[in-house]
Amino acid sequence: MNQLQRQLRNIDHRGYPAYKDLKGRYHFQKYTLHIEHVQGDPFASPSNLSVEIKGNVAGFPKEYYGEYHRRVALQDYLLRGFARGLDQISFQAKGSGKSGLVAASHPGQEILERSACHIDKNSGDVLFRFVVGFPARGRSIAAGELEKILFQLLPPVVGKQGIYASLPEKKVREVIELADDQKALREEMAAQGLVAFVANDSILPRESGVSERPMRNAIPFQSPASMEVTLSLPHKGDCKGMGIKKGVTLIVGGGYHGKSTLLQTLEKSVYPHIAGDGREYIATEATGMKIRAEDGRSVCRENISLFIRNLPNGKDTSDFSTLDASGSTSQATNTMEALETGSKLLLIDEDTSATNFMIRDELMEQVIAAEEEPIVPFIKRVGELYQQKDVSTILVVGSCGAFFHVADTVIQMEKYLPKEITQAAREKAKAFPLAYEPDDVAIDYGQGRKVRLPRAEDRTKIKVMSTDGFSYNKRQVDLRYLEQVTDGEQMLAIAKCLEYLEKKYGGKEMELSALLRDVEQLLEKQGVAGLCARGSVPNMAMPRKLEISGCINRYIKCK
Repeated sequence: MNQLQRQLRNIDHRGYPAYKDLKGRYHFQKYTLHIEHVQGDPFASPSNLSVEIKGNVAGFPKEYYGEYHRRVALQDYLLRGFARGLDQISFQAKGSGKSGLVAASHPGQEILERSACHIDKNSGDVLFRFVVGFPARGRSIAAGELEKILFQLLPPVVGKQGIYASLPEKKVREVIELADDQKALREEMAAQGLVAFVANDSILPRESGVSERPMRNAIPFQSPASMEVTLSLPHKGDCKGMGIKKGVTLIVGGGYHGKSTLLQTLEKSVYPHIAGDGREYIATEATGMKIRAEDGRSVCRENISLFIRNLPNGKDTSDFSTLDASGSTSQATNTMEALETGSKLLLIDEDTSATNFMIRDELMEQVIAAEEEPIVPFIKRVGELYQQKDVSTILVVGSCGAFFHVADTVIQMEKYLPKEITQAAREKAKAFPLAYEPDDVAIDYGQGRKVRLPRAEDRTKIKVMSTDGFSYNKRQVDLRYLEQVTDGEQMLAIAKCLEYLEKKYGGKEMELSALLRDVEQLLEKQGVAGLCARGSVPNMAMPRKLEISGCINRYIKCK
C-alpha cells in the first residue's frame, strides 16, 4: 500500500503512459488490490482492477458458499451491493475523459454466476472485479485524484460490501434461503412431472418493453383451481401455484389478455430471479428453449427431414445446408438444433412462427395434396415428440384452433388471469375434425452431427452488441433471435466460448456434442472466468449450453 502511494507521487504530472508502471498487486489492510490492465489514455476504456479479500477476513460462514446454488446467490448479492457502493463514489475524483469513473457489473433481475464477483468454494476468499478511469489533466497524470480513489473512496466500499460482519445478517440469510427454496422448487417440480410452475401472487408484467423490473399495480397471478399444486419449500413452506404438466400445453385467449406475457415469463424463468422481482417463485424446465422463425439465417448440415422433405429440387433434407433459410426452414432448423442439444421443452408463440411450419388447414390439404407439400407441419409432430422423446411444448395460439385436437392442457388467459378450459376446448373441437392424422413416424434425432469451426486467427477482437449478437474479427454473428440471452455479459461469455473452441479445435471436424461437452467441463471446473486464459477478465455471465450451441450453429458456414 505504501509502495503504491510512493509510486503515485513519483509519477504525478508525468505523461499518461507512466500509469502503466502501476500494474501489479498491492496489500491493503483488509484486502489485496490488483491493477491488472491500465488504459492507454484518459479517453480509452477504463482500467481493470480487482480486490481480493481473504476468507478469514471476509468471514462468511462456510455453509453460505459451500454449495453451488448458495454461492452463486451470495456472489450475486455481494456484487449488487458493491456496484451500488461504487456508483456513489464514481466521478468524485475529477479530470478529463473517463477520469474518476469507478464501476462494477450491474446484474439484471436474474441470478447468474458472473465473473465480476467470485467466492472460492474452499477458502471463502472474495474477489471483486471493477473498472476505474485513471484521472488525468489533459493527458498528464493526476496522481492525487487516483490516490483519492484508491486510498479514501474505495476502502470503505470494500469493507462494507465484502465483509460479512458489515452486512445485515438477516438480509444475507434471506438471500441464502431464497436460493434454497428456488433449488427445491425445481426439484419438487420435476418430481411432480411439471415443466413449469407459476406461484400465486407472482407479478408477470414488466415495467416496460425495455425494463425487466415488475410493473406497478399489476394484477397478481392466480392459478385456476384445477391446475393448482402445492410445492413444499424448506424455508417458505407450502407454495401454491399453477403447475404445467409435461405434454402439449396451449395458451389461448383474446388479444392483450396476457398470453405472450405468460410465455415470456416462462422463457425467462429458466433462470432464478431476485427477491422483489415478482418471478422469484416461478420456474421453467431448465432446458426450455424458445423456438421461432428466423428468416435469412444460415444452416449447416442439419437434419430437418422430420419437418421438411421431398424438396422439388431433390435436395437432401437429412443433410441440409443453406445461407438464406426461409421462415419454415429456419424454424425447422431451430427446433432440431434445440432437440439435438437436449431441450425437453419447446416454447413457441404463434406470432413469431412461420404459419406454414405450424399448420395447414383443411382447404389447403384438399387443394394441395400432402405428397406435393414438402413441409410436414408441427401439429403433426408435436404429440409424437412428447410420446416418443418426452419433449413437451408450451404454445401460444390466438388464431388457430386446430391445436386443440392435440393439446393435453388448454389455458385461457382472460384479463391477465388464467382459466383451464381443456375439456370445453375438446368438446368444441369435435365439430371441426382435423383433415389429417399425425404421422406414424419414429422420431429420431441424434447428437452425432459434425461441424467444422474455422481456423483461429492469431488475435481475436470481439465487440458485443448487447443481446443482438457480437462482431468476431469484424464478422457479424447475429444472435438476436436467441431470445433467452439475458444481457451483454452473457453474450460476451457466449462469444468467449466460441473463441475458446475455435482456438482449440479450429479446422477440425468435430461432433457438436463433443465441443459443447468440452466447454461445459471448462465452465464447471473454472467458472465463467475460465474462458479467459490470460490477462484481465471482463464482465461475463454464465451462459446455457443451448445458447452456446445456437451461436456455433449460426457461426459455421457450409460451402
